[in-house]
Amino acid sequence: MQTVPANEINDAAPSALSHLIGQGSVVDQVKVALDAANEDNLPFPSTLAVGPAGCGKTQVAKVIAVEMCSDFHEVLGQAIASAADFNALLLDAKDRDVVLIDEAHELEKEYQTSLFLAIDQKRIFLQGVRSGRAPQSIPLADFTLLLATTDEFRLLQPLRDRMKLALRFEFYSEDELAELLKQRSLALGWKVADKIYRRIAQRSRGTPRLGLRLLQSCRRVCRSEGEQAITIAHLDRACGLEQIDPLGLGPTEQQYLCILGEGDTRLNVIASRLGLPARTVSQVTEPFLIRAGLLIKDDQGRRQLTAEGRAHLSKNCANGV
Repeated sequence: MQTVPANEINDAAPSALSHLIGQGSVVDQVKVALDAANEDNLPFPSTLAVGPAGCGKTQVAKVIAVEMCSDFHEVLGQAIASAADFNALLLDAKDRDVVLIDEAHELEKEYQTSLFLAIDQKRIFLQGVRSGRAPQSIPLADFTLLLATTDEFRLLQPLRDRMKLALRFEFYSEDELAELLKQRSLALGWKVADKIYRRIAQRSRGTPRLGLRLLQSCRRVCRSEGEQAITIAHLDRACGLEQIDPLGLGPTEQQYLCILGEGDTRLNVIASRLGLPARTVSQVTEPFLIRAGLLIKDDQGRRQLTAEGRAHLSKNCANGV
């Protein structure tokens, strides 16, 4: 009987530590901690996972839960909006469960404080309603707390310091991304031309989430044409539909480079011409351009193209903005 290929990219996410690609240092740390926890029959240590968005923090947390044969609880930091939300999350966890607070930097400071007290004393404290009444406490199970964040500085230092393990995620290399994409397509049962993996990796900005999203787009184009095998033509059409250039730049970034092609320019001028707030340009549009070596800032804050930026612009920029 022929296996029917899966349709969604996340239907075949890795569930074992040995299946993870990239993040070698993180995987080594997790393996040692898992082995020690299993030898001593203890929960996995409380952990801080720090790094760029889309580089595998949540996936590693899920793998830890599977490897520990534990239940997995996941919540976004901004979803904890009341003491009831906070208490319910911690009280629902059983011994050896894994509790992930993703985007932990979005937690209000009062809950960050309550969290490090809970970690220290394995109890949560309920403030008495009447003035002067001592707070009551409820014991907590011996579970694992994982905090995932892209903005470590927004977590209180006492909370950061109480994490027993710090996992620092990095951007992926093109080789790692190509290997990850191939692994995922094989697990899904998708037929993909070998040359596609490297081309998608080059457009993924070092981020698996972006590469997997583009692979899913290629699959969508392929199936829209009634075909089974994903080809270079499907990749080209998917990139055209999403307006992605060979470096993975979107339309806003391409327009940004075209503006700088006219000469060194200040942020406010660029933002005005793009029709975007200056903060959006500096925090969303510019970071990858700087990381990719296409852009620098001079002492007066003017943006300048590098030699790499000019070379990319000459090959890929449309006719002006």
